[in-house]
Amino acid sequence: MVTVTFGQAPKVAGTFRMPAEWERHEATWLAWPKANDNWPDNLGEVQALYVRLIEAILEGEKVSLLVDDQRAEDDVRKKLRSHGVNAGSVDFYRIPTCDIWIRDYGPTFIIRCDGPAGLPAAPGAAQAGLAMNDWEFNAWGGKYEDRLPDNGVPTEIATLIRCPLFRPGIFLEGGAIDVNGRGLLMTTESCLLNENRNPHLTKEEIEKCLRDHLGIESVLWLRGGLEHSDTDGHVDEVARFVDERTVVFVVSQDPGVENGPILEENKKRLGEFVTPTGGKFSLVSLPLPGRGEGDGGRVPASYANFYIANACVIVPQYGVAEDQRARAILRDLFPSRKIVPVDARCLVQGLGAIHCATQQEPAIR
Repeated sequence: MVTVTFGQAPKVAGTFRMPAEWERHEATWLAWPKANDNWPDNLGEVQALYVRLIEAILEGEKVSLLVDDQRAEDDVRKKLRSHGVNAGSVDFYRIPTCDIWIRDYGPTFIIRCDGPAGLPAAPGAAQAGLAMNDWEFNAWGGKYEDRLPDNGVPTEIATLIRCPLFRPGIFLEGGAIDVNGRGLLMTTESCLLNENRNPHLTKEEIEKCLRDHLGIESVLWLRGGLEHSDTDGHVDEVARFVDERTVVFVVSQDPGVENGPILEENKKRLGEFVTPTGGKFSLVSLPLPGRGEGDGGRVPASYANFYIANACVIVPQYGVAEDQRARAILRDLFPSRKIVPVDARCLVQGLGAIHCATQQEPAIR
């Protein structure tokens, strides 16, 4: 592994960039679910969902799967074979984890703007020209002390795949940001400006850090995410880029009540944002799947928490009438990709969905 610390090395800006999710992937990273307080009674359902995720992703790219140990790997291989999924197409990495939400504690991959040349690539490295950012993870603002060990996962991944690792030095989860791959990043004030993340930094300092480490030019600030979310309002609950100039965003069925004011303010700001060329974004609304109810109370169920894989778009479903409408909207937005609906009701009990559970590794070649 090549470890680089900013302040001692050139910044990412102008050299690296974070690609958009729809750009080609080398692999998708997942962490296999295990028994914990997220799944007191439905671990089997969640693991069956993961088998479905792996099957869908493998149609267009590799899957890199974190498992705790050899026993867990053997169990996963058995489950995949029993469902007719080729376990030989999955790269297993024995890295113990506390939770499955690899989007948030895992690395954010970046690539050289000018291709693979110029970055040191050790023998056996995953891809020359690939690097990763290792943000600090404090379990969503210090909410879950038992999840803090996941902060070390990016370093372990970088070591195993021999990938250069940059450490920006700020607290940030991957679900809090979304990029269009052409200089724009979208996030929420409720999360990134929350005093439980980086109280020592101003808004301008946070923007500079994002520019320096993700190769972006501008930050688009939405007001916030969904209520009943333990993330303080990740952007992937409420708005996503689907191409360079199009944003899909969540709307409330009743703007005057729960979630309504925040989502209305998000909509207003989206209408005011301008593209780098001075035009307006094309905006497409997504419904909410009614009241998201879980065993422990309300949950942040959202169709915006979809994942764009090489061959498909995996869309969370919640067993309600809005499911079909959400699929139709996303089918129109991704005509060249297969829409794969996955029942996410068991997953959202852990306060996340499909996007939270995935992390893309962009392809260089």
